[in-house]
Amino acid sequence: MNKFLVAFLAVVVSGAVFAQEGGMTTLIPMNEFTKVPMYFLAVAFAAYAGTRAQSAAASVALEGMARNPAAADKLFVPMILGLALMESLVIFTLITIFLV
Repeated sequence: MNKFLVAFLAVVVSGAVFAQEGGMTTLIPMNEFTKVPMYFLAVAFAAYAGTRAQSAAASVALEGMARNPAAADKLFVPMILGLALMESLVIFTLITIFLV
């Protein structure tokens, strides 16, 4: 996976490295037809990452509660707070997309 990431970054950055004038170039010219799909991809990625993080946090917290039921009160509030903060990042991404 790391080799793929390095190769992908090398391909993406190489256009800017070999550019002669005009600043950094992009692979995809950003116009109205390409902005909308990119915004949808940003929301999709934020939703995926948010749900992935929320499921991992809930899984670990519930596992801790199952192993030690006496600690359920101490784990519940931080778990809910963490889930709310993760969800707020997804909502902020959605709001940012609508504002742009």
